[in-house]
Amino acid sequence: MSKKIAVFSMTPLFPELALGGAQKQLKKVALHLGELGHQVTVLCTQRHDLMQPFKWHANVDILPALRFKQPYPEPYFTPIYHIANAMRKVGAAIAQADVHYSHDGGLIFPYVYQDKPTVISLRSILFAETLQSALLFQGDEWILPSEHTRASYAAVVGQFAPAVGERMHTIHNGFDWGHFRYTKPGAIFQVIPPETAEHPTLLFPHRPDPAKGIDEVIQVAARLKRDYGWDDLRVLAPFWLDADSEPSQRDYYNGLRREISAADLDDHFVFHDWIGDSLIAEYYSLADVTLCIGSYVETFGNTPFESLGCGTLPIISRVGPYRDLLPDEHIARVDYGDIEATAAIAHEILSQRRRASPTTLRYLQSHFSQGAMVAAYADLILGAKKKPLLRYRLPQLAHDTRYRLAPWCYIAPERGVFHDFRADFQADADLIRAAQSYPNGFSGGSFAAEQLRFWLDEGYVTPLVER
Repeated sequence: MSKKIAVFSMTPLFPELALGGAQKQLKKVALHLGELGHQVTVLCTQRHDLMQPFKWHANVDILPALRFKQPYPEPYFTPIYHIANAMRKVGAAIAQADVHYSHDGGLIFPYVYQDKPTVISLRSILFAETLQSALLFQGDEWILPSEHTRASYAAVVGQFAPAVGERMHTIHNGFDWGHFRYTKPGAIFQVIPPETAEHPTLLFPHRPDPAKGIDEVIQVAARLKRDYGWDDLRVLAPFWLDADSEPSQRDYYNGLRREISAADLDDHFVFHDWIGDSLIAEYYSLADVTLCIGSYVETFGNTPFESLGCGTLPIISRVGPYRDLLPDEHIARVDYGDIEATAAIAHEILSQRRRASPTTLRYLQSHFSQGAMVAAYADLILGAKKKPLLRYRLPQLAHDTRYRLAPWCYIAPERGVFHDFRADFQADADLIRAAQSYPNGFSGGSFAAEQLRFWLDEGYVTPLVER
């Protein structure tokens, strides 16, 4: 039986272009639902260059009808009547639908969807609106793209709504491996200089967020040139869509150019237009190494997977889900900020001209299938039923409350406890001993109150709250 599905997207959507990994996943899910014969209506935020409705499929309508502030973040920093109009439009669409799907959070008003089965997929663990969506959510099913994200939200929201874990489902991102495969570069040279193919090349295929690791990439490139003799190195980095029109973006890129010049790398960095899906496989394929070495806490992170599928080896920092989404034999990891180790690995890859192995490609195809992902999403969305409201309560911490290392922390040998959200290492012998000796939880009464309060207040431990 065909269903009507109302979808909310705080982020703008385009006929072909995707602003990020979350939007790529939304399109895959929406197309699958449309191909199954369901009617999908997606309401998204409009831009000056995105005002008119369009279709992704005969059954998938995209309506850029919402006037949240652009560019992201802080979408609610907009006139109050824009918020009221958006809620009315979204509410009307949900009222006409059989089920509501909220992609990437952002819809922070539970009353808008209170009468319809609702599924939410949280694609960020950093943006305020997504966090508010999680802590205020009164829907029926949660989709999280990694175990790190699921565990993190469960550790926080579960303190206040203990039953929330029963509604959480981990569904990894899936990929079209027929698209993300080695593709001989050709048309991509309409966007980047053709002579790039003659140089050893690093990729930094990320949006302009310092936490994505551009400063670290500059340091790695400088070390490769100075210590390893890669004088002809090239680093490719895309301009964001608003690089020319948005003052903050202009300031960001001007600052980068000054930093690159100070490192004597002017001839080595190549900035270019944003790469769309039609050219992305060529883009990955022409490079030698892809760098994902920032402190940004992803919820999944598509880039290393897409790069591997195209044969180019990525180097990733042990931050967030990057710690465990792929076995060690398929990916090169470094502790965040370890420039020396990153440069050494990059030098080895460049020298040996290593590419992704057939074993790694088979692993990706087996464990991260696009078909399996969209089918799992469809099952949850189409099967969603209205459940009782979650009961929220304020947890009371007592002398005998048990704690454990927070899911956003890990112990790095010789460096201490790394904290995803602080992006630093804490050399705390007592904390390390407690976490290693009692992985399933330790009593708060075993430590001085001041010490425990520091761990809790700074997010190194989370309480185990019983239902």
